[in-house]
Amino acid sequence: MKKRTRLEVIRDLLEVLQKNKQVKITHLIYKANLSNNSIKPYIEYLLKNNLAEQTIVDEKRMFKITLKGNEFLLEFNKIKIFSDSYGL
Repeated sequence: MKKRTRLEVIRDLLEVLQKNKQVKITHLIYKANLSNNSIKPYIEYLLKNNLAEQTIVDEKRMFKITLKGNEFLLEFNKIKIFSDSYGL
C-alpha cells in the first residue's frame, strides 16, 4: 500500500470532521488511521489555518470542521477528479 501524502492525510481528517458534528481527538486518530504522535502537527495545521476549530465540551477537547475546511475539501476533490481523469 502506498504511503499517504500530507494533503491526503489532511483531507482524511477533514472528511472525518465533516461526517461528524464534533469529534474527540481519539476518534480522529482512529478514523484517519494515525498515531497519537503523528496527529499533533496535523491538528496544529488545521487549527492554524482555520480549517478546523477546537472547543471544550465536558472538559474534553472536541474538534469540528469550519466553513473554510469544507471549502478546502470541495476544491481538493475537484483537483483529485481532474488529475485522475488525466492519469496524473
